[in-house]
Amino acid sequence: MARILTFLGKGGVGRTTIAIAAAKRFAAQGKRVLLAFQEPEAAVGILLGEVPGVEPQALAPNFFVVQFQASALLERSWEEVKKLEAQYLRTPFFKEVFGQELGVLPGMDNALVLNALREYDASGQYDVIVYDGAGDQATLRLFGMPEILSWYTRRFRKVFADSDLGKTVTPFLQPLASAVLNVSWTDDLFNQPAAKQATNILEQGRQALADPNRVAAYLVTTEEPAAIATATYLWGAAQQVGLTVGGVILNRAHDSAAVAQTFAPLAVTPIPTQAVDDWQPLIDALPDLEQASQAPRPIAINVAERKVSLFLPGFDKKQVKLTQSGPEITIEAGDQRRNILLPPELSGRPVTGAKFQDSFLIISF
Repeated sequence: MARILTFLGKGGVGRTTIAIAAAKRFAAQGKRVLLAFQEPEAAVGILLGEVPGVEPQALAPNFFVVQFQASALLERSWEEVKKLEAQYLRTPFFKEVFGQELGVLPGMDNALVLNALREYDASGQYDVIVYDGAGDQATLRLFGMPEILSWYTRRFRKVFADSDLGKTVTPFLQPLASAVLNVSWTDDLFNQPAAKQATNILEQGRQALADPNRVAAYLVTTEEPAAIATATYLWGAAQQVGLTVGGVILNRAHDSAAVAQTFAPLAVTPIPTQAVDDWQPLIDALPDLEQASQAPRPIAINVAERKVSLFLPGFDKKQVKLTQSGPEITIEAGDQRRNILLPPELSGRPVTGAKFQDSFLIISF
């Protein structure tokens, strides 16, 4: 398993340059690094000295680079879908549709990139994956996808199972499925081999996101007010999807005092303007990117005190909305919504109080 790092911030603050420097630093430490780009930019080729391709290529010892292209990822994923179809269906029909024909629909990009990151992580070939994406809400939705899809799975599974439709059609599914599937079928639609495999993948993604030693983000900003405001908002939004923010990189600055209070308790590391042809000073100026576990965690559950605490920097209480539905609570902050599945000790208990204090939303049961 690899450590996955990404960088968040307003466009033009130097996220790509910081990502490259971070990858170079890890490689120099002897770690096997994959630097993955999503946004195709001509500047990347100039900064690296070589335009990255759709397959990982070595640029230096321990240092590999890849460019994610949605069309290529879709084509590759489609072949995997066809293999699964052939495994489970007696008469596959997707075999007549070719990956080269498929167009990329809106929203596919993030799902394809997340799956590619998962595959590279599972390959065991890399110790660190540095992902340079859009660095905005799109990146956060990408990392939050396992949690969101898990919610849809468990919520609609129960809704279907308890519905008259589910109770009516379920007895007929097994004989019908036996006629077309190569595998045995149980009465539970969501407990079939393919569904269980998908559920396991989502659970692995959720566990990785919850562990700052596995997945973390760093904010990149300059002293420009708009850049600081964007970084602050993305900090809170990252917490909402469960992504730990490990620190702040203040680019093109010599002193962090001006913004230290804004991002407290995160450590702010100033990075002076560097010459474009000399990477070493920038590499040396970077903070320790393996200390994200010391940053405030997005969520903490205290069963003994019957409290759930969420760290939501960048928001005030007017921007936060709390609702409860069955065993889960839903938190809305900004443009992000998070569903929290409570542990058995708190599940079913009504919310008795909530307060917003020092950027923490503290919920009592």
